[in-house]
Amino acid sequence: MEIYLSKRAMQRVRLSVADAIEDGEIDALREDLISLFSDDDVEEIERRIDSGDFYDFVSEILDEWSGEDLDELMELLETQLADADIDLKYAASENEEEEEEEEDEESEDEDEPEDDLIVDDAEEDI
Repeated sequence: MEIYLSKRAMQRVRLSVADAIEDGEIDALREDLISLFSDDDVEEIERRIDSGDFYDFVSEILDEWSGEDLDELMELLETQLADADIDLKYAASENEEEEEEEEDEESEDEDEPEDDLIVDDAEEDI
């Protein structure tokens, strides 16, 4: 099973992690982590984990976390979910996908020579 997290959701968690590090409070972070997942995702995760309780699952991950940075927290989450045969993926937002498509189109345009820049060698000899 794969679960995709949006860029917007990850930004919210990034801010929550910064607040948790600054304040030393992880309750809001716990709620933000839980809110990353849809009800269907939570149900599937609960079927696959030993404890059967998603809240406890997230709490255990936060207990293991050193409280230092987002990357470590996400690595712990990814590892625990991988143990339950769930891959955590990061989906690009719609705006980001549109920007990538525009960049691809622009790079294709750059590869094509522009007609008005082509100089006829015969005209230069005159």
